[in-house]
Amino acid sequence: QVQLAESGGGPVQAGGSLKLSCVASGYMQRSYCLAWFRQAPGKEREGVVHINRDGSAVYADAVKGRFTISQDNAKNTLFLQMNSLKPEDTALYVCAARLCSTPLYNYWGQGTQVTVSS
Repeated sequence: QVQLAESGGGPVQAGGSLKLSCVASGYMQRSYCLAWFRQAPGKEREGVVHINRDGSAVYADAVKGRFTISQDNAKNTLFLQMNSLKPEDTALYVCAARLCSTPLYNYWGQGTQVTVSS
């Protein structure tokens, strides 16, 4: 059973930075692809960045150039470095995992809240 646990969210002023972490357990690294999603109040969940099987990352247009995803495989941890934060980045950020051979994410963390004030 794959388990995901996020941390690192909090309040921040516009223009500031935060680094989110997601510790994964119960899975084989090479078999699973990870991603970050976010959901703002009253809005649908949206993908922030996905990691493909080959290790390449695909970012949403809204965060390109500001957010960077990385992994520490030794610690089974996924990171999301968020710079130049904007109020519209305010959301619950959730880590997700899928078998790389399938398109659907079926493992989700509880999320960590990011609140950006202007």
